[in-house]
Amino acid sequence: MASTMMEDSFEDDQLASMSTDDIIRASRLLDNEIRILKDELQRTNLELESFKEKIKENQEKIKLNKQLPYLVGNIVEILEMNPEDEAEEDGANVDLDSQRKGKCVVLKTSTRQTIFLPVVGLVDPDKLKPGDLVGVNKDSYLILDTLPSEYDSRVKAMEVDEKPTEDYNDIGGLEKQIQELVEAIVLPMTHKDRFQKLGIRPPKGVLLYGPPGTGKTLMARACAAQTNATFLKLAGPQLVQMFIGDGAKLVRDAFQLAKEKSPCIIFIDEIDAIGTKRFDRFGIDYVSVLTVIAATNRADILDPALMRSGRLDRKIEFPHPSEEARARILQVTHEDFNEGIIQVQAKKKSSLNYYA
Repeated sequence: MASTMMEDSFEDDQLASMSTDDIIRASRLLDNEIRILKDELQRTNLELESFKEKIKENQEKIKLNKQLPYLVGNIVEILEMNPEDEAEEDGANVDLDSQRKGKCVVLKTSTRQTIFLPVVGLVDPDKLKPGDLVGVNKDSYLILDTLPSEYDSRVKAMEVDEKPTEDYNDIGGLEKQIQELVEAIVLPMTHKDRFQKLGIRPPKGVLLYGPPGTGKTLMARACAAQTNATFLKLAGPQLVQMFIGDGAKLVRDAFQLAKEKSPCIIFIDEIDAIGTKRFDRFGIDYVSVLTVIAATNRADILDPALMRSGRLDRKIEFPHPSEEARARILQVTHEDFNEGIIQVQAKKKSSLNYYA
């Protein structure tokens, strides 16, 4: 504040010491400077309007190009370009693409062409990785957008859209099996942090074996309901395809879909259809939120390699129900029916015609 007042007083003193001609000359200089600044402002506004028009035109071109049908491609490799400092070339034949710095992309299109892109396009190259599915311009091959992963339609049909609603109370006579499945599958998913603190790695897979109709599928659905996990149901005969490699592709797509939908439980029924040969857990690395439940009624013909550590770590038998288990099953499945019988008997007892 004090410095401003001093400057104002200095300017007033300087103005008071100037003659009339000097003041007129100074005012003319200020008028000329104001006129120059106004011209500069007008020129800047015109340039700004011109740039806005160019930006709008470019945005419309980009929008038009993005509306055209995409050419689908896969990222093959991402390269880091660091051109060395070379002597300047004489003449006009200078390769500008070789002088670019930053990330470049090699992609393979659906037309079986392999393209090198020194300029990636509208997608940040740091967000790309080899194997990604992208949409490219059919003329310039610039990447316009990333596309969702492609899965076989048969794999998508394996996902159970409706969340399983089964509960352990709906299963009778399998209390021991329920406890074993809770320890092997449910607790590692619902209390993952506790297992990590203790340094315990939960089982990757569980094999349910026993005669048909003993509740293997129902138990798997109940586990998925308790863990709030996605439930993928596969059948062993589905994985045995006519063409070589088709079944393996189904398995790879199923596990990739399960990783994206994690936490997920993959239930493979009738695994004896494919488990009689060498089986390597489909080559999937350990994933803590992905569990495989396999079921079979022919455990005797399975490959022993299935039971190795790191594959199907736990075996749970589902035998024929005993008398106590059958009574429990009747209680679970005929609960309403039993209440109806009691009501009918009560009515008969109240009448004179009841001789039970």
